[in-house]
Amino acid sequence: MAITQEKKSEIIGSFGRADKDTGSPEVQIALLTARITDLTEHFKTHAKDHASRRGLLMMVSKRSSLLKYLRLHSRKSYLEVISRLGIRK
Repeated sequence: MAITQEKKSEIIGSFGRADKDTGSPEVQIALLTARITDLTEHFKTHAKDHASRRGLLMMVSKRSSLLKYLRLHSRKSYLEVISRLGIRK
């Protein structure tokens, strides 16, 4: 259910501004998107897992806040991130 270390380092490498960049909004949005995708698959088999659903809603809200921040501060980065991740806005 959690993201593997290899997948996480791959996401950080492709979205980060530097090699070890984990704090930039682009990386955080990409990591949250990967976790949201995994949890969405989890709910296809475990429909009544309401505790995890709460966590999913919190992750979606956090990603939305980060996307709003990125949209206001760097429009070019925002458009690039949503196109690479396939997020519709």
